[in-house]
Amino acid sequence: MRVLKYRKTAKTRLHARHALNAKREKLNVSKGDTVRVMRGEDKGKDGEVMRVYPKTGRVTVKGINIVKKHRRARRPEEQSAIIEMEAPIHASNVMLIDPKKGEATRVRSRVDEDGTKERISVKSGDSIPRKR
Repeated sequence: MRVLKYRKTAKTRLHARHALNAKREKLNVSKGDTVRVMRGEDKGKDGEVMRVYPKTGRVTVKGINIVKKHRRARRPEEQSAIIEMEAPIHASNVMLIDPKKGEATRVRSRVDEDGTKERISVKSGDSIPRKR
């Protein structure tokens, strides 16, 4: 026989589950950054970050991780086709490119005197501006 569950206990469990789903990953890259792929099939290629997924810790990079998608015609005048699109890759597999040297670098953060937070390249020590 099935055990009855009361609504009060179910509410607390649902609330805890929501907190886990709302958790976000810490990412060193943002939209518009130029990155180099360090792992996988496209290792060594550079590209621009098109989209960031903070919940899953993935990024979509232009021209990287190309997959084929079968697209069905939605209207009678459209044609079904196989299109190529970029699929997301994990953010740990990409590194930011230092704007001065053009090499992949780790990122350190620093708070200026005026209170703004900026990203610092570990290799050169220069700041990496955010493109917004």
